[in-house]
Amino acid sequence: MASNGKRLRELIAAPEILVLPGAWDGLSAILIEQAGFQGVYVTGGGIARSTGIPDIGLITLNEQVARVKMICEAVAVPVLADADTGYGNAINLMRAVREMEAVGTAGIHIEDQVTPKRCGHYEGKEVVDRREFVKKIEAACAARRDTDFVIIARTDARAVMGLEEAIARGKACCEAGADVIFIEAPQTIDEIKRVADAIDAPLLINMVTQGGKTPYVSTDELERMGYDIIIFASDVQRAAIFGMRRLLQELREKRTGEFFPDTVGFQEREGIIDSDYYFQLQERYLRLD
Repeated sequence: MASNGKRLRELIAAPEILVLPGAWDGLSAILIEQAGFQGVYVTGGGIARSTGIPDIGLITLNEQVARVKMICEAVAVPVLADADTGYGNAINLMRAVREMEAVGTAGIHIEDQVTPKRCGHYEGKEVVDRREFVKKIEAACAARRDTDFVIIARTDARAVMGLEEAIARGKACCEAGADVIFIEAPQTIDEIKRVADAIDAPLLINMVTQGGKTPYVSTDELERMGYDIIIFASDVQRAAIFGMRRLLQELREKRTGEFFPDTVGFQEREGIIDSDYYFQLQERYLRLD
């Protein structure tokens, strides 16, 4: 059986762009898989916000790995995880690679921000020296036990030093062994095209609708430009927030959710998580008569 990393590599190499919505827990990951997507992206920003804090590097390696493990166990499709800055220097990053790989992740992306990092669409980001980042990518590649485990180099240099430096970092990371390049937050459609034209490697792009720094480009157009992976890191969580707010408003104003139409039924929810499977296990292994 192919490793998770190999399965992810095959999806990246396929002619069709790989679309990965962002999950932050087991349930959101299951819903992504059941919707027919071929993989799941674990959003670090989504995990942070699900705990009630902003995406400013407050989540620890252990906390992130615990969520990633939960998600990997919940779905059968390959999981690509956000590993932030690697939670420290190159040696810290090597441990992060081993921890992520051990829980079943197919690959991770690592960014060049100064620790603690910031959300890629926040102001005030800082990046480390290019040479330091390249060394971290080399260390990450050396740390993986499975050579198919996917290492993605993400640079946030566009916001700090301009697009040309971001492209230069992407090229340097390719030479250091990165499997995929992720230029975070290009600010125009021309910049998105420039990245695709300039970097001869598999490319990932993050589409943040409604308020992100990158203009929205359709999935079909990004595929034509030459992008290989598109992540919708925050859309699922923002949709969940929208739905929860509407129901809570109904409960607050009408003192009942009885007539709120936009929810799933109790049995449908149980079907999503396959409760019957666990009931069958109980019947088989817990009944003594």
